[in-house]
Amino acid sequence: MIVYPAAKINIGLHIARKRPDGYHDIKTLMVPVPAVDILEIIPSDCNRDMFCQTGITLPGNPDQNLVLKAVRAIRRLCPIPFVSIHLHKLIPPGAGLGGGSSDAAATLNILNMLFELRIPVEERLGIAAGIGSDCPFFMESLPAIATGRGEILEKFTIDLTGYYLVLVIPAVHVSTAEAYQGVQILPSHQSLKTLLATGPETWKDTIVNDFEISIFAKYPLLRQIKEMLYARGAVYASMSGSGSALYGLFQEDISPEPFRHLGDVRKLML
Repeated sequence: MIVYPAAKINIGLHIARKRPDGYHDIKTLMVPVPAVDILEIIPSDCNRDMFCQTGITLPGNPDQNLVLKAVRAIRRLCPIPFVSIHLHKLIPPGAGLGGGSSDAAATLNILNMLFELRIPVEERLGIAAGIGSDCPFFMESLPAIATGRGEILEKFTIDLTGYYLVLVIPAVHVSTAEAYQGVQILPSHQSLKTLLATGPETWKDTIVNDFEISIFAKYPLLRQIKEMLYARGAVYASMSGSGSALYGLFQEDISPEPFRHLGDVRKLML
């Protein structure tokens, strides 16, 4: 079984408070975008799980990959057979695009179908939340307002059809822990839903990502990329999640070439 776990972007990201459990309460709109990994899972002929990862090199211990964490989470509930997994990474890590969480969510859904486990969606959402804050969003990959630590979702209708999305992913890895260490918690006086309803052409001066203040100070290149996206005609530009990817929404087709020297560049049609 082969699937294509999609990335996401964040439109606005407000950090409301630090919680007693060490997490932060946030509010953000998550939107899936057509940048994908490739994930294949089949029953294994071996007496253990097999994991192969190709494409973009991932840091850390492969045994801690969220795909394998998802397999172990399912196996704690159901005695599923061993599996052989091939993950081809195309979504860079540490970019705020949610690739690892998307891979994990896809794994939960594949195993549920492959072995006919019939785990209710509510239970799978709970498993996903235990793997990572973004994982529940990717169980369906539909636009949603995310609150709590990101796991509380409210579906939200937004139409970006016809916009061009330029993703610029510099060779900068920003871990979630690093991003939260430097964040400033600022008051929010307007409803994100109200601001979103006015349309992308008005978001530039009203919808912000709270991570940008500290991350831009530490990595000036990211600020430069955002400024360049606007200079090239973006109606809205932002860092996605905790970074380091930045994106611009364009009403007209645009060549990605001027951004090539800044990192990995993707132009996507929404």
